[in-house]
Amino acid sequence: METKTPLLDELEQGMWPSFVTEIKKAAEKNQGAADLLRQLESSYEEKIGHWKHGGIVGVKGYGGGVVGRYSDAPERFPNIKEFHTIRVNQPAGFFYTTEKLRQLTDVWDKYGSGLYNMHGSTGDIILLGTTTENLQPCVDELADCGYDLGGSGGALRTLSCCVGQARCEKACIDSMDIIRELTQHYQDAIHRPAWPYKFKIKVSACPNDCAAASARSDLAVIGVWRDSIKIDGDAVREYVDRGFNIINRLITKCPSEALNWNTETKELTVRPEDCSHCMNCVNQMPKAISIGSERGATLLIGGKAPVVKGAMIGWVLVPFIKMEAPYTELKDIVDKITDWWADNGKNRERVGELIERMGLSQFLAAVGLKPLPQMVSAPRSNPYIFWKEEEVNKNG
Repeated sequence: METKTPLLDELEQGMWPSFVTEIKKAAEKNQGAADLLRQLESSYEEKIGHWKHGGIVGVKGYGGGVVGRYSDAPERFPNIKEFHTIRVNQPAGFFYTTEKLRQLTDVWDKYGSGLYNMHGSTGDIILLGTTTENLQPCVDELADCGYDLGGSGGALRTLSCCVGQARCEKACIDSMDIIRELTQHYQDAIHRPAWPYKFKIKVSACPNDCAAASARSDLAVIGVWRDSIKIDGDAVREYVDRGFNIINRLITKCPSEALNWNTETKELTVRPEDCSHCMNCVNQMPKAISIGSERGATLLIGGKAPVVKGAMIGWVLVPFIKMEAPYTELKDIVDKITDWWADNGKNRERVGELIERMGLSQFLAAVGLKPLPQMVSAPRSNPYIFWKEEEVNKNG
């Protein structure tokens, strides 16, 4: 039976690809996708959503990884009365072989709607739409192919990263190895929700932050260098001789005014202590300017999208940390952060919101870090400073 969807058809207009087109393709072979199309059209007509809350659904051994979804009009749309989502842990850096992708699609064609989201905001492969009956066999066959479930609920969400050293010459750390190691180490935290809300870790191998970790993760790991950028003077002069406007594109764009250009000698110099690692000069002159040699990472805390409070960008927690496998120092920091958050956080309160509520000083004391100037995310609004009794010199 052909489904008429005049309102959804409008979303296929224009220059961009449309999710409606993809649902229509799936609907040709799958009744669940066809009913999804009809229900969505009804939602646009009636101006009301038809997904309802209620019911916990999952698979053996996992407390998360499956998001239950039910239609509130099963009599009208019987093939999506259950339309659960399965979150599948993606490979680090989103590297796949065609063989593995075909194995995934074969399993999903067998048990689900044939609809995917590649990838969700957490990073997972999102398999959209299956029944309660099909959940367990689907997950079992995915496991046979080497796929595991991702995180959901109050858990460590599926960790994700940029491609890092696999394809990028600017990488300061091995982002893919870090993600694999943390994913293996924190299996229990990913699969068995035990925290007040979600906790995300994302890794970008350099300050370009291609994984958008600073805005999308509670703990962002950003690759960085501690020494000076490297400048090839001959290559710089070659850029300039070919017409590169070094004043407008480099010198005036440097946010901390760390760069200096001598027009007479045609020499570019940098004050390393003033460099903010913004990456503009490295990006603008990749053949002449490169990252430093002493490499590690900066840790940012508190990034998230708006829910309880507004959207927050992560601020510096650790200015520089070495990143050497098995990343014991990083794991120790993660454990201290999540333990404090689990003990003090309210339901659905992200760690950044908890720090804002209880104060940075309490947080730093709990995780054993000393206050540093780099940790200041905004100027102080409260002029009063409170001291602990043991910190006051009683002798004057």
